[in-house]
Amino acid sequence: MFKKILIANRSEIAVRIIRACHEMNIEAVAVYSDVDRSALYVSMADEAYYLGQPQPSESYLNMDRIVSIAKECSADALHPGYGFLAENMDFAKKVVDAGIAFIGPSPQSVQAMGDKISARRLAQEAGVTIVPGTVDPVPDVQHAKRTARDIGYPVMLKAVNGGGGKGMRLIGKEADMESSFERASSEALSAFGDGSLYIEKLIRNPRHIEFQILGDTYGNIVHLNERECSIQRKNQKLIEESPSPVMTPEKRARVGAMAVAAAKAAGYYNAGTIEFIMDEHGELYFMEMNTRLQVEHPVTELVTGIDIVKEQIRIADRQKLGYTQSDIGLNGSAMECRIVAEDPLNGFAPTPGKIVYLREPQGNGVRVDSGVYEGFEVPGWYDSLIAKLQTYGRDRQETIGRMLRALDEYRIAGVSTAIPLYQWILRHKRFIAGDISTGFLEQEMDGFTKDSSQLWMLAAIAAGISSLHDSSAAGREPRDTDTSTWKTAGRLNNLR
Repeated sequence: MFKKILIANRSEIAVRIIRACHEMNIEAVAVYSDVDRSALYVSMADEAYYLGQPQPSESYLNMDRIVSIAKECSADALHPGYGFLAENMDFAKKVVDAGIAFIGPSPQSVQAMGDKISARRLAQEAGVTIVPGTVDPVPDVQHAKRTARDIGYPVMLKAVNGGGGKGMRLIGKEADMESSFERASSEALSAFGDGSLYIEKLIRNPRHIEFQILGDTYGNIVHLNERECSIQRKNQKLIEESPSPVMTPEKRARVGAMAVAAAKAAGYYNAGTIEFIMDEHGELYFMEMNTRLQVEHPVTELVTGIDIVKEQIRIADRQKLGYTQSDIGLNGSAMECRIVAEDPLNGFAPTPGKIVYLREPQGNGVRVDSGVYEGFEVPGWYDSLIAKLQTYGRDRQETIGRMLRALDEYRIAGVSTAIPLYQWILRHKRFIAGDISTGFLEQEMDGFTKDSSQLWMLAAIAAGISSLHDSSAAGREPRDTDTSTWKTAGRLNNLR
């Protein structure tokens, strides 16, 4: 087993990996930029090395510097986490060439499945149903127009090496193709260094459902069931859950087998995720593969009892999976809300700043994967994710109730978060009924904005009244952390 692992990442995912290392009696090495010197994960690591300036290109994307540190500290292996260099084939190759185990798939698999066109082609050849569209890059606008006519509008243009919604455009009619093609290609070139695009038929009101897979270096691959990830904003997931409220055991077995087939076609090992979209008729289509650990992996851990990060480490150490598909269970229900430092009432603008007060929820069935603490300065250089809140219950109803309770207990002052939005979504009749799609937030956001404006006004009045009663109190925590706005409004509504 490895003795020392370098974690080429930061914040909550670095904390998560450090904890797994320590439970396995492995030393954990952190790397940090200027603005992360005082980060939680740095203090938890056994060793920590300075990377550089806060710009990602000077720190967490500096491949040569990271590999050099891994060699300097005599790390046996390197875990990339997610984001940054996690799906970079060149980085994986540099790590392996340096004689260090890469805790992830082979560089060849990263290349095969990271390229969306290659992934679609491999999936199709493996008998997996893909979204109608091209399995080669679209060479020019005229070719894109002809393809769109054949499969029918509306269509989606997508970057071949894209992610996070960049280089993606929805096109409803041919007149919009030329300008959209140019903008999408330019955006993809700027973000990924490659302006190549492919085209897909738009699936209306889709659900986003993904299957977690694990494979060892001996060809054994299993899936760990599905996660529903349909609550999104601009292709960024906000709430995830398992199982999906619309998945049946028969469909789970069929689509899970497709996920395994797609992974085998790529010669894949370690952790990965096969992403599908479901149309209005319940049919699922392969979309892409994420060749890394997912942000939402704790959801699967809660319902299967399998520690995915530990499994990643064991697989990289060339150990066999200790179970087969028939051993994988699905027990209860789990859900995750991403705690992001963003203001949902201001276009989800990032809200970096100092956390002046923090109290995280606890109790039965509650898990918090956090990268911050009271007094920490959330930097504005990186992703706004500061923590992940998960709850577990016997069924979806209990999980939702537990999540609402946990969100109500969560106290963060100093930065705005999306917690009020999650409280609103989880009480929405469509969400409770499982009637969701990737367009849910776009369709319903006006309702949140309208409701929240009334709630903030009621909360301000309540806070003002409370301050009169508490003006003589000393040493108390800030009033705005005492009572949830949504709870205050709920009590007022109950009196009507």
